[in-house]
Amino acid sequence: MFRNAVRHLKKFRRDQRGAVLVEMTLVAPLMLLLSAGVFEFGNLIHDKLLMEAGLTDAARFGARCNSQMYTDAGLSAIDCADIATNIAVYGTASLTVDGSGKVTNTPRVSGWEKADVTVTIGAAGSCHDAVSGGVTQYRSVTAQVCIVRAAGTYPYSGVGMLALLNIGSITLSGSHEERLIRF
Repeated sequence: MFRNAVRHLKKFRRDQRGAVLVEMTLVAPLMLLLSAGVFEFGNLIHDKLLMEAGLTDAARFGARCNSQMYTDAGLSAIDCADIATNIAVYGTASLTVDGSGKVTNTPRVSGWEKADVTVTIGAAGSCHDAVSGGVTQYRSVTAQVCIVRAAGTYPYSGVGMLALLNIGSITLSGSHEERLIRF
């Protein structure tokens, strides 16, 4: 009986049938996990880049917006910071509102809201001397240079991979600064 068992073990060891199935069973879960992780990371980076593009657009608009020009022309004054926030989140200056008062525009990043964005235009403390101690800090024809800052956060919840790993939402944050120009 012992010889019979040894003979079957030698035969089993030389047999290659099913080896690929065993290897695939070991490797497939790891490959699927890595692929899902790459997809999740790509989605996170995509949302971060969309958010940063919105903040850049908002700061650029805020740096060039001049509400005083509208007032001087006899038009109603505009809120440059509010419009810049709309541009950051929705990619457009004006919002479309339905009959119930709900905004129907689609945000750049799903779930991103105006409350997550702050645009400060020439706030106290954001103006700096162009020349300080005889050293040129900013190239400017004016004595002071003021800054427009757009900052925002976005609670990234992901597509599910983070939940599998028991990781909660990640808060993405970004900001962009521009020199105040005001045409």
